[in-house]
Amino acid sequence: MGKKLVIIGGGFSSLAASCYLAKDGFDVTILEKNTTVGGRARQLKRDGFIFDIGPSFYWMPDVFESFFSDFGKKVSDYYSLDKLNPAYEVYFGKDDSVKIADNFQDIKSTFESIEKGSGAKLQKFMDGAEHNYNVAIKDLVYQPGEKITEIITPTTAKKIGQFFGTIKGSVRAKIKHPNLRKILEFPVLFLGAKPSNTPAFYNFMNYADFKLGTWHPKGGMYSVVEGMESLAKELGVKMITDSAVDKINASDGLVTSVSANGTEYDCDLLLSGADYHHTETLLNGNKQYSEKYWDKKTFAPSALLFFVGFDKKLDKLSHHTLFFDTDFEKHAETIYDTKSWPEKPLFYASFPSITDPTAAPEGKEAGVFLIPLAPDIEDTDEIREKYFMLLLQRLKDLTDQDLTDAVLFKESYCVKDFKKDYNSYKGNAYGLANTLLQTHVLRPKLKSKKLKNMYFTGQLTVPGPGVPPSIISGKIVSGLIKKHHK
Repeated sequence: MGKKLVIIGGGFSSLAASCYLAKDGFDVTILEKNTTVGGRARQLKRDGFIFDIGPSFYWMPDVFESFFSDFGKKVSDYYSLDKLNPAYEVYFGKDDSVKIADNFQDIKSTFESIEKGSGAKLQKFMDGAEHNYNVAIKDLVYQPGEKITEIITPTTAKKIGQFFGTIKGSVRAKIKHPNLRKILEFPVLFLGAKPSNTPAFYNFMNYADFKLGTWHPKGGMYSVVEGMESLAKELGVKMITDSAVDKINASDGLVTSVSANGTEYDCDLLLSGADYHHTETLLNGNKQYSEKYWDKKTFAPSALLFFVGFDKKLDKLSHHTLFFDTDFEKHAETIYDTKSWPEKPLFYASFPSITDPTAAPEGKEAGVFLIPLAPDIEDTDEIREKYFMLLLQRLKDLTDQDLTDAVLFKESYCVKDFKKDYNSYKGNAYGLANTLLQTHVLRPKLKSKKLKNMYFTGQLTVPGPGVPPSIISGKIVSGLIKKHHK
């Protein structure tokens, strides 16, 4: 039997790490606080409707393919994918929306129809984004963030200026139409920061958007969790749910066991895929980072979400629909500067039942609405209800649909829920933002500096927020553990 390795939390990074480590001969046990694994990627089922509570965009399909291929498997062995067309739709006002096609040539034509000459400029912009994507995947994101020399190569040295420039600046240097600018700036929201604070190098997210496309796993994103869970179990990983770790026991610089629900689990190694800050509160005198350290960090937003069952099919909407009909900068200020509720919020909506009949009963529609918010903001039932009514009014104004009487039910999810369900620091939804000063070696470390057999993974460490980066984080940390403890 191999060394006993306990993993706290069963999110994407933990599931990925468990597979690699079990394959390498470790005896792996996952302890998950909630009733199912998947971390933030859980499901809500009600009255024949199925909602993804967490992530809903399936981007960077190559990362998922690479993960499964490491085990001699294919994505199709575990779930099926559909490429969405349109990938998504963006509303800028009443009768004013842009649909992003499922291929780059049509996207270029769309840009050209809105701003003459922008098609050629978009091609040039995308050529650079594609090169950055290849550099990122090949040279950067699979590095463990232990030393700066990991990411200093002849190729990256030539791009140094792009780490000090911003997405906002690079987009606006090429594209003039405000709506097209918003479309190009939108993908960096997945990185958890404003376009004005995100290094220009991260335009590789535009390549992921326009060239690799937007996909939908049949049954929703939870199908991906189920696929990874199945693979992990095939490899011998043990999973114990409803098991919240409340104490990490250590002596002489080594973790010896963890306690969960009154049961003690001995371990030779400990990996936490749970919230990094929360995990350190369980370490008694072995914290690496102070409260002041965490408080100074720029966190990705929290969110107010609604899961709504409608009693009819909806019009003038796409599977993924973004509502950018209000001022992006003002909304961003409420998240990162004033830390207040936005008066006129941007929001995102997903209607998976438009393309996936498993999401809702026949003739009905499943809707998920998300408003990005500042972490640790006031969260009451009265505030939630106010914003739900605001969303319905905006839908009515933009699409001529009064849906008030079509709501069969709604459930909400906000800051308090992120804290309760995930021990999320300040109730953030996406982790630590990828700003220049929070990139690579400047992020919290994968390997503990205090305990020789303690490791971390997930969106608060390397490489950053999002589902594909979390899967990559699981692979990176498993490589470190294998290197030091084989």
